Amino acid sequence: MRRSKAVSALSLVAGASLLLSACSGGDSGSGNTDQNGSSTDVKAMAVGKAETGDLFKLADTPGYEGTVTIGIDDGYSGYNNQTPDTNSSYNNYVLTAVLSGTLKLDGNNKVLLNNDIFDSWDVTQKDPQQVTYKIKPNIKWSDGQPYDCKDLYLAWLSQSGLAKGPDGKNPFNSASTTGYSLIKTATCKDNLTFVTDYSEPYLDYKGLFNAPAIMPAHVLEAKTGIADITKLAPTGDPAQIKKAGDFWSNEWKGFKADIMPASGPYKITAFDANQKAVTLEKNPQWPGGKGGPSKIVIKAMEDTKAMATALQNGEIDVAASTQPDATAAQTMKGLAAQGVTYGSASQLTYEHLDLNFKRMFADKDLRKAFFESINRKEITDKLLKEVQADAEPLNSVVFFQGEPGYTDLYSSKAGLGAEAAAKTLTDAGWAKGPDGIFAKNGQRASFKITHNQNARRSQTVEIIISQAKAAGIEVKDETDANFLKGGRVSTGDYDVALFGWSSQPFKAESKSIYVCPDKGGEQNYQSLCDPKIDDAYNAAVKATDEQVKVQKYQEADKAIADDYATLPLFQTPSMWAFKGIDRVYMQSYDGVLWNVGEWEQKK
Repeated sequence: MRRSKAVSALSLVAGASLLLSACSGGDSGSGNTDQNGSSTDVKAMAVGKAETGDLFKLADTPGYEGTVTIGIDDGYSGYNNQTPDTNSSYNNYVLTAVLSGTLKLDGNNKVLLNNDIFDSWDVTQKDPQQVTYKIKPNIKWSDGQPYDCKDLYLAWLSQSGLAKGPDGKNPFNSASTTGYSLIKTATCKDNLTFVTDYSEPYLDYKGLFNAPAIMPAHVLEAKTGIADITKLAPTGDPAQIKKAGDFWSNEWKGFKADIMPASGPYKITAFDANQKAVTLEKNPQWPGGKGGPSKIVIKAMEDTKAMATALQNGEIDVAASTQPDATAAQTMKGLAAQGVTYGSASQLTYEHLDLNFKRMFADKDLRKAFFESINRKEITDKLLKEVQADAEPLNSVVFFQGEPGYTDLYSSKAGLGAEAAAKTLTDAGWAKGPDGIFAKNGQRASFKITHNQNARRSQTVEIIISQAKAAGIEVKDETDANFLKGGRVSTGDYDVALFGWSSQPFKAESKSIYVCPDKGGEQNYQSLCDPKIDDAYNAAVKATDEQVKVQKYQEADKAIADDYATLPLFQTPSMWAFKGIDRVYMQSYDGVLWNVGEWEQKK
């Protein structure tokens, strides 16, 4: 599922790919750094210490006695990260250490089976497609209850889009049903064997049943009075479906110790919403490696410069930002003498502007003119070069630069200049008013760009305001700290939304962002609806030939661009720095905690 980040806010969905080997990292003071200032040792930290082939296990290391404090850009808000109001990268960055699923991604975005919990995830039949999951025996949640087939069944039931309550509506408020909706039946053959039968081929099946998707079924059963969730079919007793859906959608917010056990190496033990801090301690039931810090405190630090200063002052041990900032990067690079290692890497995340089709951007000519007025190179040059020296505008919303299928679809549409934008509006019947702003039928070309509290986003809007003004378009900056997690972005309460989508390496997950809202576009908050996009995505998702799949995703990509719906700005680089720990790598989708259970104190 794509997740939005305050970089945007896991309203997000999914996305792309990458690669390496292992050794303990030194600091960046040797002078042996890459063009972005990262220690060359950082690349060697992208692979788990016990990773072999396509299997991931946490290495059993000596660990780290004491507390590690980590700064990230925005705060944790919910244990169930699959609902629209919680679906955020920042929840995911915490939950990757707390919940376990089938999938692990290493720092190179390599798709691995979580072999601490699962024995296999095999296609046991090709036509029609069937996938069988085997859970290891004796796996338990932190409260001592079995982690078993029930938990995977609940993940399917809640995200299949098939469940119906008494009113005929689905009470499971899932951010996305992509992939799960193609599973026509899900069956627990026994407590450890889960079988999924598909109505259509789905090559990206490994992206399903990942860690945040798998909630504790035994908790839901106990709190709703449902005796056995696996006996509840989507078309079963509507009253029972409603009980299950209401609990799943509403009760797993924030933190309540009695209903939020862990299945990962750590469990949440405290959450301070006011301080935006969450505390993790080791899960005594974890079956894998027993290393990692004794305690972890994760703090939201929305000011990236303040995060870098906190690292400098010893207030935090790890600074992990998905919000690149030149000043913060300079500060962290300069801390090598304090034993700090700095890293930067491209993420499977793209920063973009979403135009709301239910407001004034129903007018395609206005969308086109706005695109033409924006010089994205000025934005990347001013805001990203210190973090990523070769940063440049992204010209696709489906593919990342360097991937097979990537085509430049936006250089011919964006950055054409003020004169081109003004001509587009004039030709469409817009006229400049005495204030220099175009208007038509009493509507001025004036609107807000809304984003979360983020210095770089404010700087981005400042640049756009100047560019648009030259074209006779008035842009206003609206900062809302809760924009990505307060329901505004997920209900389409904006003119233009500035945020980022973060993804796993599976293209199918982007479908829920761009197909029509009533055709599976649960994360299509801008109300874009184009049959050409729907048809291309539907063909791509069920394609069994790789060339056909890429071609159809390219068709969807082009149709989105031709609608002037979303303007991609750039692929967002991460930046992180740490001290006192042997090796830390910021995984593109899961953040720095993806392998925290094998961190060791640096000797």
